[in-house]
Amino acid sequence: QPQDLTDVGGYGPAAALAQRKDLKSTLQNSLDRGYEVTLSEEDINGYLSRTLAAKQGGLLGSNVSLDGAWVRLEEGRVEVVLERRIFGHPLTISTYIQITQTVAPTGTPSTDGVLHGGPYIKDLPLNRGGRFGQLVVPQGFLLLVLPSFQKLADLYKTEVELALGRMARIRIQKDKLILDPREPGDLMTAPGGTF
Repeated sequence: QPQDLTDVGGYGPAAALAQRKDLKSTLQNSLDRGYEVTLSEEDINGYLSRTLAAKQGGLLGSNVSLDGAWVRLEEGRVEVVLERRIFGHPLTISTYIQITQTVAPTGTPSTDGVLHGGPYIKDLPLNRGGRFGQLVVPQGFLLLVLPSFQKLADLYKTEVELALGRMARIRIQKDKLILDPREPGDLMTAPGGTF
């Protein structure tokens, strides 16, 4: 069974009704003018639904379609969901991403995306990788589908660079992504620490 996406802001027909926010220009303006910007799930998913032109290639290209890509924002992580049809049957595949930020001893901030959603089972070294349909699976189960997520990231390379590569502070909360281009020194973070 595919996962239920009705809780995702801007999913389905609601995406067409969402405020038309151009993420690229919103992010660039935030960087140029030095102010914090908050993006909702609805903002991000509306942008994805308007700009994603998906085409399936390969041997099964005529029997497989990508119907959409959606972002679910949860406390401390992002879930990126690919909605597909395989031989007419709906399927969802997702991956969890956590953002880590550190400050080098030189004071330079560094941002990394980590492909997991936290511990799979308490006290075991497995991390939640994402979901096949409704089933939460460990990270290793996603190795064969990771190229699909990489291709999606490549399509939005500019937006990803503006949001994750150039923003000094990133916070993920339920239903919103908060990005701030101001240097972390404002937070009084010690070199070698995290923020």
